[in-house]
Amino acid sequence: MSEPRKHIFGQIARILYTLEPFPMSPEFSDTTLSQSKSGFSRPLLVLISVFFFWGFVAASNTILIPVFKKHFSLLQWQSQLVDSAFYIAYTVGALIYFLLSSFRGDPLNRFGYKNGLVAGLLISAIGAFGFWPAARLESFPLMLTSLFVVALGFALQQIVANPYVIALGKPDTGSHRVNLAGGINSFGTTIGPLILGYAIFGSVSGTGEITDFSTVGTPYLWLGFSFIAFAALVFFSTLPAIKKEEKAQTEMGAFRFPQVWLGMAAIFVYVGVEVSIQSNLPELMTRTEILGLPAEKTVHFISLYWGCLMIGRWTGALEVFDLSPTTKNMLKVMVPLLAFAVILGVNFIKGSPLSDLINFLPWLGILIIGFFLSKLKPVRTMILFSLMAGVMMMIGILTEGKPALYSFISCGLFCSVMWPCIFSLSIAGLGKYTNQASSLLIMMIMGGAFIPPLQGWIADVAGIKISYLIPLAGFAYLALFGILVKKALLKQNINYDKSISSRD
Repeated sequence: MSEPRKHIFGQIARILYTLEPFPMSPEFSDTTLSQSKSGFSRPLLVLISVFFFWGFVAASNTILIPVFKKHFSLLQWQSQLVDSAFYIAYTVGALIYFLLSSFRGDPLNRFGYKNGLVAGLLISAIGAFGFWPAARLESFPLMLTSLFVVALGFALQQIVANPYVIALGKPDTGSHRVNLAGGINSFGTTIGPLILGYAIFGSVSGTGEITDFSTVGTPYLWLGFSFIAFAALVFFSTLPAIKKEEKAQTEMGAFRFPQVWLGMAAIFVYVGVEVSIQSNLPELMTRTEILGLPAEKTVHFISLYWGCLMIGRWTGALEVFDLSPTTKNMLKVMVPLLAFAVILGVNFIKGSPLSDLINFLPWLGILIIGFFLSKLKPVRTMILFSLMAGVMMMIGILTEGKPALYSFISCGLFCSVMWPCIFSLSIAGLGKYTNQASSLLIMMIMGGAFIPPLQGWIADVAGIKISYLIPLAGFAYLALFGILVKKALLKQNINYDKSISSRD
């Protein structure tokens, strides 16, 4: 094995399995952390494993949308209510948490992070089990309600996991640890549509027809059991408890920070755009000027879109490791190709036409160039990747066939590292208000509930390609966010981009 490969594998092993602890983020310097002998490495592994479930279910919604549209004879905007039910639950859950923390003190400070994570998993299990009677009754409202409950549990899990992952290390590299967790999330998004497609359509290729609608509930029944099993794993794990020694805050102090307001709008737009692009892809691919294929024959393109997020997040996680500049630059090329190979492998097993995926390689090359230009700095990455995604969106709107489709799908590459950049920049310097700000940011995941139906309505009125002007406008704001949040943080003497540069 070559020296660079030994080096990176050694770094991964150290971070995931050794007893050496991460340094605690100053964001939680006012906390007491009960540390086990395993340090923070194993807790990080447990935390990032939860990210898998979020990705698996969120991406699987894309399979449900055309299934429900056909079975219940829905309009395009009505089919997008699947996303609305899922993402509005984040808002409801985060709003409940925010109100509790504002008027009765931080619930996590009283009950503990681990208990919060277990509670979130059990709530999601209840929602998953609801799919079984909903499918047998063929009830669209009950299906949406079950999905809502699943996501309600996810809201609590997100409030716990995101700031915790950032806290387990230096704050300026928090976005890179979230990228590492996001890589696990994206693996779930990559295989989720394939597994659900197989479970529903009854074949590995996912090209069959549904003969019994009750089969829609079966995979969610197993998902419910998985939630319970993982809740037990978390409960009996050595996840250290974070508790603030100071009196819990009952004021809405997070609102005093401009990065929180900017971040709330950015999360709303980012989630809405990321979800809306892929939720409308099945309908886009039915158009003759794109592919002219039914939804059951285009599942592998949905898998590619979510796989794009995995590619970017795996690459973005490189900053977690203590690597030489030469090794890091080499891996910026190797890791995207490795992640792409995983996507090809999964689709090979599925029986998808690999030529449809291999032809995407030029767009992957554009991403690699973007990583070299951004140097994985949060602000610089946010601005550059938003602009690159906007260009790809315009190409998709103005062209036809697979070049247009690949351009739309490639936006997943550029969206891949936006969440950790937005999240880490938005909670920078908040100290005791970090959890409160986290709940506000999670609340804004509601963008996934509003933007897809809006794009679906425009698709019904003006055409599916024109509707992609909505994501284009979203990328314009995300670039603006990068500019504005940099100015806001500089006034507070916070410059994560400079901190990262000093270590390169």
